[in-house]
Amino acid sequence: MSHIAVERNRRRQMNEHLEVLRSLTPSFYIKRGDQASIIGGVVEFIKELHQDVQSLEAKKRRKSPSPSPCASPRPATLQPSPKLSESSQIGGPHDNFKEVGTCCNSPMAEVEAKISGSNVILRTVSKRIPGQLSKIINLLEKFSFEILHLNISSMEDTVLYSFVIKIGLECQLSLEELALEVQQSFC
Repeated sequence: MSHIAVERNRRRQMNEHLEVLRSLTPSFYIKRGDQASIIGGVVEFIKELHQDVQSLEAKKRRKSPSPSPCASPRPATLQPSPKLSESSQIGGPHDNFKEVGTCCNSPMAEVEAKISGSNVILRTVSKRIPGQLSKIINLLEKFSFEILHLNISSMEDTVLYSFVIKIGLECQLSLEELALEVQQSFC
């Protein structure tokens, strides 16, 4: 086989594999169709999935026999966060990888909210509660958020909701306030 044919076959295989990666990755992770953007988006998606797995494993390890119905949440700020309506300053064109976030945990649920680029990534880990997803969606819509992506993962009686949400112009909540509001929806 000639060198040209070997190279053509290699490029064809590479393009096929990139297309498979692109089809397996949610579209908002891939900004453009070039190879570097596809690979970069896949890397970000895998990092997020890895965090989801770690969160679920931690929740499984901490599983308590009988959590109290609704203990008061304990916010744990990772970094100070500005008002979400000012997030355009955080996610500007030269600042795509800066992340600001907060956690709010209780025996009922773990809630994490962080700004990534121009969106908010919101994750909750809790025991399976009928109707809880609807409560969270209604709450986000009430505060002018647009849900871009929702991923639901479950293991036994634990469920992880992972939202990517767009911040509405009318939104006046800080990340801490958002995490606390979502935390209180579990009560």
